[in-house]
Amino acid sequence: MSDTGKDDTIETPNAFIPSPEDMQHWASVIGRAQQMMLEYALGQANEGNASAAALFDPAKWADNPAAKLWSEQSSRMWDQGVAFWTSLATLNPMAPPAPDAAAKDRRFADPDWNANPVFAMIRQTYGLLAEQMLATTRQLDGPDPSARAKMEFAAKAMADAMAPTNLAMTNPEVIRRAVETRGESLLKGLKHMLTDLSRGQLSHVDPDAFEVGVNIATTPGKVIHETDLYQLIHYAPTTKEVFTVPLVIFPPWINRFYILDLNPAKSFVAWAVEQGLSVFMVSWKSADASMTEIVWDDYVAAQVDAIDTVRELLDVPHVHTIGYCVAGTTLAATLAMLAAREEADKIKSVTFFTAQVDFEQAGDLKLFVDDSYLALLQQLSAPGFLDGRYMAATFNSLRGRDLIWNYVVSNYLLGNDYPPFDLLYWNGDVTNLPAKWHRQYLVDLYRDNRMVIPNSLSVMGTPIDLRKIETPAYIQAGREDHIAPLASVWRLMDHLSGPKTFLLAGSGHIAGVVNPPAAGKYQYWTGDSAAVSLDEFIAGATETKGSWWPHWIEWISAQDGAKTATKGARIPGKGAKRAIEDAPGRYVKQR
Repeated sequence: MSDTGKDDTIETPNAFIPSPEDMQHWASVIGRAQQMMLEYALGQANEGNASAAALFDPAKWADNPAAKLWSEQSSRMWDQGVAFWTSLATLNPMAPPAPDAAAKDRRFADPDWNANPVFAMIRQTYGLLAEQMLATTRQLDGPDPSARAKMEFAAKAMADAMAPTNLAMTNPEVIRRAVETRGESLLKGLKHMLTDLSRGQLSHVDPDAFEVGVNIATTPGKVIHETDLYQLIHYAPTTKEVFTVPLVIFPPWINRFYILDLNPAKSFVAWAVEQGLSVFMVSWKSADASMTEIVWDDYVAAQVDAIDTVRELLDVPHVHTIGYCVAGTTLAATLAMLAAREEADKIKSVTFFTAQVDFEQAGDLKLFVDDSYLALLQQLSAPGFLDGRYMAATFNSLRGRDLIWNYVVSNYLLGNDYPPFDLLYWNGDVTNLPAKWHRQYLVDLYRDNRMVIPNSLSVMGTPIDLRKIETPAYIQAGREDHIAPLASVWRLMDHLSGPKTFLLAGSGHIAGVVNPPAAGKYQYWTGDSAAVSLDEFIAGATETKGSWWPHWIEWISAQDGAKTATKGARIPGKGAKRAIEDAPGRYVKQR
């Protein structure tokens, strides 16, 4: 009460009752959302897009043996779920359950997952059901190891998909953001989702944030040679002298080459040039309908052509080579073929970045080589090539929690702005694959593991035997690699006959390779490369902090340290091979 006798109490508005202005704004949001969806539907109808659902007939799901097994076991899971909820009824609903100290799950980092009783119960219920789902899979009788692995992979994927964080109404952070923005975050997320549906691909980054050749893949150079399958880039030297033996890099033919040239600070290419190497890079062409007959022989022939082109251009007897991931696999085939033809001296050394030749322990990717998946690929590859978006979806599914659902929540539910992250841009810049070659690779290598069977496979008419490879080899593996698992990469040590140096890098398939010294990140391990097993190597290995790149350049120098003046053909376009265009070239920009 004031001196005037009047009641000066200020009534605080109820936060849970929207004001007329809020209601009007929410109505506007709903209207705009409906307009967005209508425009999207009309756009799809006008383009005449056929539904991909025809490839997945739900009427056949019940006939799947795995589905039948799930049906038989599902009652156990739900019985335990009901028992859990019943037990919660006896607890004080206002007292939040104690947080599980063992659960270090970034999805549930929001404080409300522990502090709010409702969300705490939702989280615990999900944890119970997910755990029971995986346990049930492991306890099923009957499936062989291969079938069990597929079911366990599917169970993990299902558990990630059903997380309450993936739904707007059961994610406290999403609800709070929607209230704070009066629905604008949901509207922005809907726009992101409809854009991705139109593109047919989940976006991890703003597609307009980067432009190849402008702010990504910018190391100076010239395209000095091209075929229907690849372009060859020669990078401009920055030193007065260069190593006499040049370096030819073969990037994965399932990706764009610029993973090794993201920006000046991360570029392996720029760093190698600074070390005094004459660097040449192969840029593979993204497949189109003209490449339906491209097979294994064509990629090996392209690698030989690139090597011979550089040898002739610089008038040198041999080159250093790098094969990254699947290009390392084909580079091993190239080496075996050259050895069989007594032409192995064309290659002074070979470096394998996270590459495999023995696919017995190739990890979860082996789950995608059964008859049903191959039949699906055949349908998807009707034009004679596989759209790279399907391959991207496959790789994303290997880490669905991080590469799918994390972005569903961030992009669609929270409506966050896309991060300007060059690595994520590269990850989404997909490459199409020739259908015949892709199937051949999956069947002959991943499924049947024929590459390690002497003379089981031929290249350009020559049977290959990996044991004939005596070229000095530097074999790099990533400790946390889920694409080319460490144990699988180690098998190179068992099949090559020449001197070998094995190096274990910290992190995974990308960050384990792209780790410039200036970043000061991660570590690597070196040890006895004559160890009879990976376990023995690890037991005796020595850890070194930081990048492994300096270790590699020392190894290269030890193979041949001779230098030559930087002039003539050592400068892109100044030798017999005239410049066709500036790096990064046309092929890397084709979709």
